[in-house]
Amino acid sequence: VQLQACGGGLVQAGGSLRLSCAASGRTFSSYAMGWFRQVPGKEREFVARINWGGVTYYTDSVKGRFTISRDNAKNTVYLQMNSLKPEDTAVYYCAASQVYSGNDEGRYGYWGQGTQVTVSS
Repeated sequence: VQLQACGGGLVQAGGSLRLSCAASGRTFSSYAMGWFRQVPGKEREFVARINWGGVTYYTDSVKGRFTISRDNAKNTVYLQMNSLKPEDTAVYYCAASQVYSGNDEGRYGYWGQGTQVTVSS
């Protein structure tokens, strides 16, 4: 599967952005999807994930502010980000796996190209 992420940009603190990740192929519903982010000089970190059945999970720092969802008819996963903070600034990546649905980035086999999110204070 090929993934194409978009929706990043520059926003003021407290604002919102919605990231999208479009997947190629006909079997999107069989993939668990995740969002990760990376700041220069730091390791990529888990943000949110949604499994085949729509069950979601979030890292503590985004709970209550971010929402991951998927539209299998559109082969797309979304990350709605509200109440953004400067510390959310990062390159955001979407990832997919047919066999794994956890938080370990190393176990996702497919990655999008990343989209920059910058939150100004």
